Amino acid sequence: MRGINVARVVIGGLVAGLLIDISETILNGVILGADMAAAVARLNLQPAGNMGMVVFTTLGFALGIVTIWLYAAIRPRFGPGPRTALCAGAAVWFFAYMYPSTGMAVMGLFPARMMVIGLVWGLAEMLIASVAGAYFYKE
Repeated sequence: MRGINVARVVIGGLVAGLLIDISETILNGVILGADMAAAVARLNLQPAGNMGMVVFTTLGFALGIVTIWLYAAIRPRFGPGPRTALCAGAAVWFFAYMYPSTGMAVMGLFPARMMVIGLVWGLAEMLIASVAGAYFYKE
Protein backbone atom coordinates (compact mmCIF):
# COMPACT_ATOMS: atom_id res chain seq x y z
CA MET A 1 0.00 0.00 0.00
CA ARG A 2 1.40 3.37 -1.00
CA GLY A 3 1.23 6.54 1.06
CA ILE A 4 -0.95 9.56 0.50
CA ASN A 5 0.00 11.73 -2.48
CA VAL A 6 0.36 15.03 -0.63
CA ALA A 7 0.71 17.13 -3.79
CA ARG A 8 -2.59 15.75 -5.10
CA VAL A 9 -4.25 16.29 -1.71
CA VAL A 10 -3.26 19.95 -1.90
CA ILE A 11 -4.43 20.31 -5.53
CA GLY A 12 -7.76 18.61 -4.87
CA GLY A 13 -8.08 20.43 -1.56
CA LEU A 14 -7.57 23.82 -3.19
CA VAL A 15 -10.30 22.98 -5.73
CA ALA A 16 -12.63 21.90 -2.91
CA GLY A 17 -11.68 24.97 -0.87
CA LEU A 18 -12.39 27.30 -3.76
CA LEU A 19 -15.88 25.82 -4.11
CA ILE A 20 -16.44 26.11 -0.36
CA ASP A 21 -15.33 29.76 -0.36
CA ILE A 22 -17.50 30.67 -3.34
CA SER A 23 -20.48 28.88 -1.81
CA GLU A 24 -19.99 30.53 1.59
CA THR A 25 -19.76 33.95 -0.07
CA ILE A 26 -23.08 33.36 -1.80
CA LEU A 27 -24.73 32.01 1.34
CA ASN A 28 -23.50 34.56 3.86
CA GLY A 29 -23.23 37.56 1.56
CA VAL A 30 -26.29 37.22 -0.63
CA ILE A 31 -28.79 34.74 0.78
CA LEU A 32 -28.33 35.33 4.52
CA GLY A 33 -26.55 38.69 4.38
CA ALA A 34 -29.32 40.78 5.92
CA ASP A 35 -30.17 38.10 8.49
CA MET A 36 -26.49 37.76 9.43
CA ALA A 37 -26.12 41.53 9.85
CA ALA A 38 -29.20 41.64 12.08
CA ALA A 39 -28.02 38.70 14.19
CA VAL A 40 -24.56 40.20 14.64
CA ALA A 41 -26.08 43.57 15.58
CA ARG A 42 -28.42 41.88 18.07
CA LEU A 43 -25.34 40.39 19.76
CA ASN A 44 -23.65 43.83 19.79
CA LEU A 45 -20.79 42.54 17.66
CA GLN A 46 -18.95 44.19 14.79
CA PRO A 47 -19.20 42.69 11.29
CA ALA A 48 -16.27 40.42 10.40
CA GLY A 49 -14.57 43.04 8.20
CA ASN A 50 -11.63 42.49 5.87
CA MET A 51 -9.50 40.53 8.33
CA GLY A 52 -12.44 38.25 9.08
CA MET A 53 -12.89 37.62 5.37
CA VAL A 54 -9.20 36.70 5.04
CA VAL A 55 -9.51 34.28 7.96
CA PHE A 56 -12.72 32.70 6.64
CA THR A 57 -11.29 32.35 3.13
CA THR A 58 -8.13 30.73 4.48
CA LEU A 59 -10.17 28.37 6.62
CA GLY A 60 -12.30 27.45 3.58
CA PHE A 61 -9.17 26.36 1.72
CA ALA A 62 -7.92 24.51 4.81
CA LEU A 63 -11.29 22.73 5.10
CA GLY A 64 -11.01 21.68 1.46
CA ILE A 65 -7.50 20.29 1.99
CA VAL A 66 -8.56 18.40 5.13
CA THR A 67 -11.55 16.96 3.27
CA ILE A 68 -9.39 15.62 0.44
CA TRP A 69 -6.81 14.36 2.93
CA LEU A 70 -9.62 12.41 4.63
CA TYR A 71 -10.76 11.12 1.24
CA ALA A 72 -7.20 9.92 0.51
CA ALA A 73 -6.96 8.34 3.95
CA ILE A 74 -10.19 6.32 3.68
CA ARG A 75 -9.80 5.51 -0.01
CA PRO A 76 -7.84 2.25 0.56
CA ARG A 77 -10.68 0.87 2.68
CA PHE A 78 -13.69 2.26 0.75
CA GLY A 79 -12.20 2.40 -2.76
CA PRO A 80 -11.69 5.38 -5.04
CA GLY A 81 -14.60 7.35 -6.40
CA PRO A 82 -17.53 9.61 -5.63
CA ARG A 83 -19.07 7.41 -2.95
CA THR A 84 -15.91 7.58 -0.85
CA ALA A 85 -15.65 11.33 -1.49
CA LEU A 86 -19.24 11.74 -0.28
CA CYS A 87 -18.36 9.83 2.92
CA ALA A 88 -15.38 12.13 3.52
CA GLY A 89 -17.50 15.23 2.80
CA ALA A 90 -20.28 14.08 5.12
CA ALA A 91 -17.82 13.38 7.94
CA VAL A 92 -16.20 16.80 7.59
CA TRP A 93 -19.67 18.42 7.42
CA PHE A 94 -20.61 16.77 10.71
CA PHE A 95 -17.53 17.98 12.57
CA ALA A 96 -17.12 21.39 10.90
CA TYR A 97 -20.79 22.37 10.43
CA MET A 98 -23.28 20.21 12.34
CA TYR A 99 -21.52 19.96 15.69
CA PRO A 100 -20.61 23.65 16.15
CA SER A 101 -23.91 24.88 14.66
CA THR A 102 -25.87 22.74 17.09
CA GLY A 103 -23.97 24.34 19.95
CA MET A 104 -24.70 27.83 18.64
CA ALA A 105 -28.37 26.95 18.17
CA VAL A 106 -28.69 25.55 21.69
CA MET A 107 -27.19 28.75 23.10
CA GLY A 108 -29.59 30.83 20.98
CA LEU A 109 -26.82 32.80 19.26
CA PHE A 110 -28.47 32.76 15.85
CA PRO A 111 -32.09 32.27 14.74
CA ALA A 112 -33.08 28.65 14.06
CA ARG A 113 -34.06 29.49 10.47
CA MET A 114 -30.54 30.75 9.73
CA MET A 115 -28.99 27.68 11.33
CA VAL A 116 -31.14 25.25 9.35
CA ILE A 117 -30.46 27.04 6.06
CA GLY A 118 -26.74 27.09 6.84
CA LEU A 119 -26.67 23.39 7.73
CA VAL A 120 -28.57 22.25 4.64
CA TRP A 121 -26.54 24.56 2.39
CA GLY A 122 -23.32 23.45 4.07
CA LEU A 123 -24.12 19.77 3.53
CA ALA A 124 -24.68 20.31 -0.18
CA GLU A 125 -21.57 22.51 -0.32
CA MET A 126 -19.37 19.89 1.36
CA LEU A 127 -20.68 17.01 -0.72
CA ILE A 128 -20.12 18.87 -3.99
CA ALA A 129 -16.70 20.16 -2.91
CA SER A 130 -15.55 16.73 -1.76
CA VAL A 131 -16.48 15.04 -5.03
CA ALA A 132 -14.93 17.84 -7.09
CA GLY A 133 -11.70 17.81 -5.07
CA ALA A 134 -11.48 14.01 -5.04
CA TYR A 135 -11.61 14.04 -8.83
CA PHE A 136 -8.10 15.56 -8.78
CA TYR A 137 -6.67 13.06 -6.29
CA LYS A 138 -4.56 10.25 -7.73
CA GLU A 139 -2.14 7.99 -5.87
